[in-house]
Amino acid sequence: MGRVHTLRSWGQAKWTEELARFLLVWVALLGGALAFGENAHLGVDYFVGKLAPEARKLVKVFTQLTVLFFAIAVFIIGGVQVASANMDQTTAALTPALGVTMGHVYFALPIAGAFIILFTAEQLAETILEKDQQKEDN
Repeated sequence: MGRVHTLRSWGQAKWTEELARFLLVWVALLGGALAFGENAHLGVDYFVGKLAPEARKLVKVFTQLTVLFFAIAVFIIGGVQVASANMDQTTAALTPALGVTMGHVYFALPIAGAFIILFTAEQLAETILEKDQQKEDN
């Protein structure tokens, strides 16, 4: 009873809600990168499954190159620009409760992008090596 009265009279600590929102951004971006690396993301491969094996591999390589391009353009280049623009404490607004710049939150973009690039490079290498091994087997 005393705890309920204390929370009602003082309210929740303001920094907890802000920290929870910022951590949610970090967890979502890093978790998305990890899900991409584990091939656990949502994908529609019904039509790709109907293609011939060589065409299927070509589509997979094209898809991975497209992901690589967008990871570099959006996550790395765009993320670094947004994070660095919001890092300077003299010009960037500080968050009200924690007193940190939003650049610390936006810095999750290039980090997640780096992981996506690493996972994409790994998957691309596996796809290309798989193609070469099948040619040697035939």
